[in-house]
Amino acid sequence: MAYDEGLAERLRELFPENAGIAEKKMFGGLCLLSRGHMFVGIVGEALMARVGPEAYEKALRRPHARPMDFTGRPMKGYVFVDPPGYEDDRDLKRWADESLKFVATLPEK
Repeated sequence: MAYDEGLAERLRELFPENAGIAEKKMFGGLCLLSRGHMFVGIVGEALMARVGPEAYEKALRRPHARPMDFTGRPMKGYVFVDPPGYEDDRDLKRWADESLKFVATLPEK
């Protein structure tokens, strides 16, 4: 499955090269990692955001967010955001910043 290259560029612009952010192709898409932890990604046109278990229900109430589900079982702590939910640069930045903030609480891999 191809991923949205335009969205990939927008995410890259949010994080300067020296920010310690790595890219990895995963799930048929592209993921950004911090300290070895996936925090945002792209699957098709959907933005994947790792919000963590405590913020999960609140994130699902945001416009255009839905459970991240690959196998029939949603991954708690991760959401997909459909394009209208990150169309505005401020919305994209908010999802990315919140996800990065969550993985900063995890031990380094």
